[in-house]
Amino acid sequence: MLMSSSAATTPEGPGSVSGAPNLPAGFTDTFTSRYVDTGELRLHAVIGGDGPPLLLVHGWPQTWYAWRMLMPALARDFSVVAVDQRGIGLSGKPRDGYDTATLANDLVALMDALGHRRFALYGTDVGMPIAYAVAADHPDRVDRLVVSEAPLPGISPSPPLFLPPLLNERLWHLAFNQLPKVNEQLVTGREEIFFGAEFAASAGTNKLPADAVRYYIETLAADPDHLRGSFEFYRAIPATNHRAEPAAQDPAADPAGAGDRRSGKLRRRGREHDEARRGRRADAGHPRLRPLGR
Repeated sequence: MLMSSSAATTPEGPGSVSGAPNLPAGFTDTFTSRYVDTGELRLHAVIGGDGPPLLLVHGWPQTWYAWRMLMPALARDFSVVAVDQRGIGLSGKPRDGYDTATLANDLVALMDALGHRRFALYGTDVGMPIAYAVAADHPDRVDRLVVSEAPLPGISPSPPLFLPPLLNERLWHLAFNQLPKVNEQLVTGREEIFFGAEFAASAGTNKLPADAVRYYIETLAADPDHLRGSFEFYRAIPATNHRAEPAAQDPAADPAGAGDRRSGKLRRRGREHDEARRGRRADAGHPRLRPLGR
């Protein structure tokens, strides 16, 4: 379902579909960039396809562009919505509101504005705890949920301070990104060094194409607010932890409303995912697209 023309305009240039390099063949025939006014915030999303709605929530330090290779195949079966999170890409970049509860509310408001009452949802990396919060706080809105590649703040244990070199290279940003100011001061003008190293470490042996890395870095370097916004999720981790810890400690706690059966199942799946990441269970934590209530 499409929103009214008064609720949307078409973004152009860097950060939008029209300004994105090396898209799959036929991408622009299916997908368009849109600004969506949620009432609290203007979000940028790339939308296309036919079928039930599927919301894609990117990781760090990415934008909607992270999904570009998957989106054409998904669009054969879904109405795909690939969003730039608050603070990222062409979406609004306020000074606050980066805890997962607020970010989840942003996404529900986005889907409201697009006319989607229920939707499937996939979040990866920092998009994982955001997607988890959507499903926990708004279980009546989420038809199916897939999450991957991240711990859950407030539920997963914090990584130790001292790590083996390879893990340290991949995880040191978790603390650095939370700093209130000096991270921006150190990275400004050195975006290629910092983000280039992060993409290289996170990719392991399967490196991203150099043009994709360059595109991400150029969009971050072009806007000081985008650089700031890229750190804000991490700076809000204490607020996210404060909210999530009661549910982690008490399985009966329910952030979406007392006694909600699906929220309880979701938290159990979150703990299973975390156990799988730490090697405790070999059969849990693999992404599955399945109805939330089962």
